[in-house]
Amino acid sequence: MSLTQELVRLARGKAITPTDLEAAAYFVLDTLACAVGARGSAPARMLDAVAPLGSTDPGRRAFFVGGLSHILEMDDLHRDSVTHPGCVVVPAAWAIAEDRNLKGQRFLESILSGYEAVCRVGMAVGKAHYRVWHNTSTCGPFGSAMAAADLMMLSEKQTIWSLGNAGTQSSGLWEFLEEGAMSKHLHTARASESGVLAALLAAENFTGPAHILEGKKGFFAGLCSDFEADKIVANPDGPWQLTRTSIKPWPCCRHTHPAIDAAIQLHRELDGEPITHVTVGAYRAALEVCNRPDPQDPYSAKFSLQHCVAIALADGQVMQSSFEGSSRERISDLRNKVSVDVSPVIDAAYPQSWGTEVVVKTAGGRKLAALRQDAKGDPENPVTSAELASKARGLIMGAGVSEQLADTFILSVLDLVNDRPVRDIALLETIRGR
Repeated sequence: MSLTQELVRLARGKAITPTDLEAAAYFVLDTLACAVGARGSAPARMLDAVAPLGSTDPGRRAFFVGGLSHILEMDDLHRDSVTHPGCVVVPAAWAIAEDRNLKGQRFLESILSGYEAVCRVGMAVGKAHYRVWHNTSTCGPFGSAMAAADLMMLSEKQTIWSLGNAGTQSSGLWEFLEEGAMSKHLHTARASESGVLAALLAAENFTGPAHILEGKKGFFAGLCSDFEADKIVANPDGPWQLTRTSIKPWPCCRHTHPAIDAAIQLHRELDGEPITHVTVGAYRAALEVCNRPDPQDPYSAKFSLQHCVAIALADGQVMQSSFEGSSRERISDLRNKVSVDVSPVIDAAYPQSWGTEVVVKTAGGRKLAALRQDAKGDPENPVTSAELASKARGLIMGAGVSEQLADTFILSVLDLVNDRPVRDIALLETIRGR
């Protein structure tokens, strides 16, 4: 039996409770609110020019919403796999469900299975993969294909073909970050679209490789030097991976969030006292992606531990405006006082725990420290349903959508648990603001 077949059987064999469906609805809301919130951005206009908002092709629609939902860097994050599953799985499932006028419960069930696939593949790729490859982009197509195949009620064989052809489309390199390019949005757009295309082809009996993961010329062999294949099907009776996924409270790379959480605490303890030096101890992957002492644009600042810690220490909060030119200039002196390094203890706990320690020395001779093993939004330190709904409302209204339309959209998404038709959430109408 291939690993892909084992994965399909695992995802389709797990029990689903009403609590699981409710959790899925909140993650759908979080992802789609991120998409709506980005509607006025420059990358969104470019995506719309290539994959028009009104396209009737489900693959193109998944492409558009998949790219849109990752622009603000506010979408969810699964720590063990280092993936953002929502921005890949939810747009794919939405595109198929809306196209076929499906109802909420079946849609939410497909979200659970899609998250399961992308997260399990992501947990198996090994740490070295992430140094060159963007896990969300490479592992994401497995999740979007799984969700689409479930919604289309494909047979086991057809679903294996779907995942096989999703895997052969896996791609997404980190090089874009060196230049502050927009490729990350393309990563999620293509990962979502690839799964839809693979499932649509499988429905026509277009075959795909069953051993795409473990084959001699497969995914692991080509992209993963230290893969752990057993993680694909480990702990099959454990909780759904969706429930092990984190919600992001701040609009920047998740690797910066433990440090932001700690810095906000220290902001309160400092009470305005001048800072002479800041030390950030993190895990190696955080430094490989976010060691950027002098970010020159908003996107680079979102991937800068130095900037994120400095702005959190200075302001006690982090918002979209925290990364604009005026904010970068305002805290440049403090940012230059921030040094980052690998903490062996924190690094050893990664990726199961994304921790950071921030130590501040003050002009008055004080030494303040704050340690985070888990950041706000992690399953161990979760946001409440009210906080998540408030985040969604803020994202949607921040994009110029009326309060009435925002509230209608939120209630429609959460009502999917009552088997409301997916078309009722009116995603495209909300993106258009009407």
